[in-house]
Amino acid sequence: MVAATAHKIKFFGRRKGKKIRPARASLLDELLPKLAVKIPEDGGKITPPLLFPFTPKEVWLEVGFGGGEHLAEQARRNPKVGIIGAEVFINGVASLLAHLTDSHDDGAKGTPVISQDRTDNVRIYNDDVRLLFEALPDACLSRIFVLFPDPWPKKRHEGRRFIGPGNLPTLARLLKKGGELRVASDDMTYIRWSLQHLTASPFFAWTAKDSSDWNNPPADWVNTRYEQKAIKAGRKPIYLSFRKV
Repeated sequence: MVAATAHKIKFFGRRKGKKIRPARASLLDELLPKLAVKIPEDGGKITPPLLFPFTPKEVWLEVGFGGGEHLAEQARRNPKVGIIGAEVFINGVASLLAHLTDSHDDGAKGTPVISQDRTDNVRIYNDDVRLLFEALPDACLSRIFVLFPDPWPKKRHEGRRFIGPGNLPTLARLLKKGGELRVASDDMTYIRWSLQHLTASPFFAWTAKDSSDWNNPPADWVNTRYEQKAIKAGRKPIYLSFRKV
């Protein structure tokens, strides 16, 4: 994995997809700046609890939140937890903002109709999460989610897989002792790869007691559109939970 420095980091993947609908474009223009996490230009550290307008009991991070269904619902269920979502795909960021506000297009110049505002405990980093890692202090997170990441199935691309030797020491640094790293994928190559590196890591302990623990989602699981699509296509998601030791 490439070292996470601004001048060396190399990103693989899409940053933008289809044209964003006017209402969601308005959310990006008006709401995203209020929720955006900014990295100090002087190289200083971010204090995660200070990102929120209240003192959260815990701070969680979701790496690559996709369409945002999971993050938005976790935020709704856990109003006393501060959740940072990192996602480079701007269409996914727009989708998350729509979920957080239950907004839709009223047809008048793309002005979004907002029926809810559940943004107090959510903050967004719209760039490569490895840049954010450098600005976060040790032991600042209680939970990290890496859900259905790009599996990079070709062997020549395996170094691009997020769960691996390049990122695990950093994830361990950021997690508090006893904190949870939650990984899910419907790609068995990725699951085997993740297990290989996580079980070999001195920083993490697998919490599974039997096969039901990885074949069934956790009790507080939030279903996503991607997950349901995978199941419908006959792919079986696997759910992994590791504790920082």
